[in-house]
Amino acid sequence: MNEPTTLEEMEGANEANLHKSMGLGAEVNLDVILDVPVTMAMEVGRTKISIRNLLQLNQGSVVELDRAAGEPLDVFVNGTLVAHGEVVVINEKFGIRLTDVISPAERVRKLR
Repeated sequence: MNEPTTLEEMEGANEANLHKSMGLGAEVNLDVILDVPVTMAMEVGRTKISIRNLLQLNQGSVVELDRAAGEPLDVFVNGTLVAHGEVVVINEKFGIRLTDVISPAERVRKLR
């Protein structure tokens, strides 16, 4: 059986498994929140820098990050880590291929 690869294909598969993976019974109706917009962000890396060095940045400056080249990016939804992935190019635009998704149950545990 082929795995779903587009958001549309994933919606049906993920919705069916969401209750099960979160340990919720069939009585929970998530339809009321499925259309709520969320912010998705990908993080390449981080660094700490002094204000002095920050003020010295200009065009062409290079800032070293804490992540090695080739390491997966972090994928956040509303500030919560949900996955890791790698950069891809699709029709001359950047995208991300998810390589490791944190389970819904684990995400819910981290919220508590």
